[in-house]
Amino acid sequence: MTKTKKMEFRPNDYVVYPAHGVGQIVSIEEQEIAGIKLELFVISFEKDKMTLRVPTHKASEAGLRSLSTPDIVSQAMKTLKGKAKVKRAMWSRRAQEYEQKINSGDLIAIAEVVRDLHRTDDQREQSYSERQLYEAALERLTREVAAVSGADETAAQKQVDDVLISRAA
Repeated sequence: MTKTKKMEFRPNDYVVYPAHGVGQIVSIEEQEIAGIKLELFVISFEKDKMTLRVPTHKASEAGLRSLSTPDIVSQAMKTLKGKAKVKRAMWSRRAQEYEQKINSGDLIAIAEVVRDLHRTDDQREQSYSERQLYEAALERLTREVAAVSGADETAAQKQVDDVLISRAA
């Protein structure tokens, strides 16, 4: 077993876990699993009513990171303003790419998915799977924007919507 760099997080810190988005470290506890003592980050995802335990020495490997900086959030907002880049590949291939971007935990990549899948009222209707991916990406984006700005999710949602609407105008 190789020792990887141990992450420096404390209880009450907000963190981003790639597959689940923004969560809060509730505690750091020691547990014995299969005869091995492990130190674990206990992360709570309030919205999903889920608790995740990540070994502290594997946190960076798992992709656990601290919240984005305000600079990265503003870059993500700039990304939203850009023109949608929809590749002409088959939907199944594009959907896989979008899913990978959403689960990468990279805020800019998530913003690209929101930008590419956003539809204005005058555009054609989204398919069910497009809407699912769009809503997943939008939720991840707004949660992190809210956590970084210290605002509530409603305010972050409005901020993201305003950027998307201004792009259409």
